[in-house]
Amino acid sequence: MSTPSALVRPSGVPLTHRLAARAVLPAARLLSRLPPQRIRSALALVRRGAAAATPQQAQAARDAMCAVSLMCAGPQGCLPRSLGTALLCRLWGVWPTWCTGVRVVPPFAAHAWVEVDGRLVGEAAPDDYFTRLLVVAPARRDAS
Repeated sequence: MSTPSALVRPSGVPLTHRLAARAVLPAARLLSRLPPQRIRSALALVRRGAAAATPQQAQAARDAMCAVSLMCAGPQGCLPRSLGTALLCRLWGVWPTWCTGVRVVPPFAAHAWVEVDGRLVGEAAPDDYFTRLLVVAPARRDAS
């Protein structure tokens, strides 16, 4: 027996954000096919020189990715959605914390997401719902 469901796609996303999301979507899909360590290495390289993203910037990027891709808007699209969100933020000159991990409570489930200042962005879960396994945080700059 199947359960009917509908995907909720964000509305009111500016055209410029949707065009930028369409531009980074192929790269996000390509990255999502790589092994985890290669993804982390690629993202660590891409994040160089970017400032830390604000929650509003990260949410806007996530909304744009969900607006242009049904796969990203769906429950199984967490990896390309999180990668696309991070890449779109980088296109805007900022970087959120990109994470992959697992759910803390059973049953086991892997997940990928972005967060800012330790807070999940756009996820319908409390901040401690996942255990982080791979993290690519904004690069820290020395104060000297």
